[in-house]
Amino acid sequence: MKNIAVVGAGTMGNGIAHTFAQNGYNVQLIDVNEIALSNAVQTISKNLDRMVQKEVISETKKAETLSNITTFSDLVEGVEYASLVVEAATENEALKLNIFKTLDEACPEDTILATNTSSISITKIASVTSRPNQVIGMHFMNPVPIMPLVEIINGYSTEKEVTDFIVELTKKIGKTPVLANDFPGFIANRILMPMINEAIEALQCGVSGVVEIDTIMKLGMAHPMGPLELADFIGLDVCLSILEVMHDGFKNPKYAPNPLLVNMVRAGKLGKKTGEGFYSYATERKAVTPAAQFL
Repeated sequence: MKNIAVVGAGTMGNGIAHTFAQNGYNVQLIDVNEIALSNAVQTISKNLDRMVQKEVISETKKAETLSNITTFSDLVEGVEYASLVVEAATENEALKLNIFKTLDEACPEDTILATNTSSISITKIASVTSRPNQVIGMHFMNPVPIMPLVEIINGYSTEKEVTDFIVELTKKIGKTPVLANDFPGFIANRILMPMINEAIEALQCGVSGVVEIDTIMKLGMAHPMGPLELADFIGLDVCLSILEVMHDGFKNPKYAPNPLLVNMVRAGKLGKKTGEGFYSYATERKAVTPAAQFL
């Protein structure tokens, strides 16, 4: 397996492409947005520059990694010779189902179709294809080139041979695979998102402030980043989407998104990517107090 297609050139997609390319695989990075593709390559180049500066890799290795990446704005053309496709589009169920229908029609019959979804059912995604036995979840963590974990999620029909293959491939790119079954949120987000939601609840109820909540979790629980800062880093819209999937999937009120989170997303305060969430990133990071009527 030498040709890996990555669908989606955003934060996760460019990180996945970077990781495979750095490990010697030919990567077809696909996005309908040409600007997104250009930005992705620039991001990968900058991240490689940091690795060169830290003497993690050489200039030659950087050049080899970039040469392993080819960009495509046409999905069908990009996956023509792919042995594995890793879909890393926006966390939107309808979008992902549409992509997988197209992938199923366009890819060679032996191509494995993987999704980087953080919460959407692998079984449901697989159901729109004629190869549900070859569909699997590969949930990478952000930032992909640094974080060692890949959550491997079996759908209802995923064959053991496919799972075993993806586990070994994950090890070959220097990551640690951990298996999970197909339930809303899988393992990572089933535990993480309720913690973030509860931190937002504590803020809304006036238990403490943004900095205080994050500091308690960093110093008291040895978390490298507090839950509110982490929510900003992930994207508040992504957090909301995952909680909605879990709430809908389990029908349990404990997964209901906090109203403050809902209103911040409605207001376009999505975190670091929009310049403001629980913190402002306009100049230097500083805590922002949400509008008084929402506290």
